[in-house]
Amino acid sequence: MVSFITVDYNGFEATCALLRSIQEHITSCQWEVIVVDNASKADEAARIKECFPWAVTIRSEKNLGFAGGNNLGIKEAKGDFLFFVNNDTEFMADGVDCLCRVFSDFPDCGMVCPKVKFFNDKSLIQYAGYTPMKQVRMRNDMIGYGKTDDGSYETPGVTSFPHGAAMMVSRKALDNVGLMPECYFLYYEELDWGSHFIRNGWTIRYEPKCTIYHKDSLTTGANSPLKTFYMYRGRQIFAYRNFKGLNRICSIAFTRLFAVPKHAVSGLLHGKPALAKAAVRANVDFIRMCIRKEI
Repeated sequence: MVSFITVDYNGFEATCALLRSIQEHITSCQWEVIVVDNASKADEAARIKECFPWAVTIRSEKNLGFAGGNNLGIKEAKGDFLFFVNNDTEFMADGVDCLCRVFSDFPDCGMVCPKVKFFNDKSLIQYAGYTPMKQVRMRNDMIGYGKTDDGSYETPGVTSFPHGAAMMVSRKALDNVGLMPECYFLYYEELDWGSHFIRNGWTIRYEPKCTIYHKDSLTTGANSPLKTFYMYRGRQIFAYRNFKGLNRICSIAFTRLFAVPKHAVSGLLHGKPALAKAAVRANVDFIRMCIRKEI
């Protein structure tokens, strides 16, 4: 059985659209759906349960972030495979069974991701795997990003990182690796989690026979202060947790002394002081977390 786990935060309509797409299209396996209402202003867990009585709904009175919300769902999941999907995604066809088969075909696989395409232009790819991350600059690329789905990205294989919008893990690997890291709140937690899978001997794979469509940045905004804060704070947390020695020092220094000031100046020049303030706050909050040993 597959346990679909999704986190809802003031996204009732989007979450309902996701659940309808699962109900309509996923017929190749037994499944359950777990919706975690991450302290939405209204009790959306109750509303979703009224509309979809078959869904398992959980209401958290505190916003636990992406990882914390998903971890609540993990604790309720009964499936052999857990499929984490953003509530701003939809299925247009099945293919979930193809993801499940990857784990039997490749026993060292702990996590597999489908092809992710843009919902608003369904001909364009968002994710067909990830390139390795370059230390210091902490840059990598989503393979196929913004490219037309012309058949060039149909080769499955090992990839460096999962995509947080849609990633399936096996129960066996989850029991070995443990829950998602909750120190990020937003962004980078799936990259950290994926790195932890790899360090424990598991591989991450890309399987294009399953496709999901993503309404990107529906919750946080494409270039919002919220996204800026958590992205730059998350970069530093990721380096602190996953790099060692000089690579760790240089990676954190590059973000703090170059990337953040550059983003802050750009925000000011474009009349967006809130973006500049958010970038600087990311630097300050990372130090606070280090002092309090929250990382």
